[in-house]
Amino acid sequence: MIKQIFEFDDELRVNRLGYGTMQLPGHGVWGPSADEANAVAVAKRVLDSEVNFIDTADAYGPFYANLYLKEALRDYQGPHKMIASKVGFTRQGPDVWTVVGDPNYLRQQVELNLWSLGLDSIDLMQLHRVDPRFSIEEQVGVLADMQKEGKIKHIGLSQVSVEEIKRAQAIAKIASVQNRYNLIDRRDEAVLDYAESQHMAFIPWFPLATGKLASDQNSILNQIAQNHLATPSQIALAWLLQRSEVILPIPGTSNIKHFESNIQAAYITLAPNEFEALNQLAGKVN
Repeated sequence: MIKQIFEFDDELRVNRLGYGTMQLPGHGVWGPSADEANAVAVAKRVLDSEVNFIDTADAYGPFYANLYLKEALRDYQGPHKMIASKVGFTRQGPDVWTVVGDPNYLRQQVELNLWSLGLDSIDLMQLHRVDPRFSIEEQVGVLADMQKEGKIKHIGLSQVSVEEIKRAQAIAKIASVQNRYNLIDRRDEAVLDYAESQHMAFIPWFPLATGKLASDQNSILNQIAQNHLATPSQIALAWLLQRSEVILPIPGTSNIKHFESNIQAAYITLAPNEFEALNQLAGKVN
């Protein structure tokens, strides 16, 4: 039986299949959604679902994703949902991302995340990227200071190497790492293995790189999907959940039906031969 719960601490226990807000803002993750009422409705549907781990970032919009989530949280009365956010990117236009890791800027952005989400404390604050102009010790250090101030509960990293994680761990406890990883892109296998050894959450971004594999009706991915009366995307998510008990996929969407389809992946168990067949897809062109 696949373990579906991940424990960050005694109080923060989450279902491993989460949700990412990156698709809620406009094209290129820039500006407002073309349908802001729908963006809020999607966020409300997530809150009303079994998903209790939500990943966002100040750079998504910027801030629009946080504001839609804030609006959805305004009237929410259910069980606690773990909110993860990120700091360290600035935005200058659609699909333009510029790293800024100045500790003073990171401190400001943590405060703006608290404001834009309407929260007193962020459950998980991640360094979105390491800025080479500042040491990782400085960048993680300011998050550790804000953790001591009670504004952050846990600290995470994004798109880092094992060496960088170890350096960060010398400054603060690192609860998570968010690197690109999916069915066909496994260049960060060593980072996943290290996260597993540390019982550190591994949050794969871009988890649904099925692309041409899904469009080929004769592909192994499609055959396995047919076996389970599922979609290729559901199978890709099921594979991630089965790959490691520390993996927390966060597929994002601005479509409620797509969201509801994604969460069904948590109920799919791949047979050993299916899992192994999918393992062989690493490196396939998307």
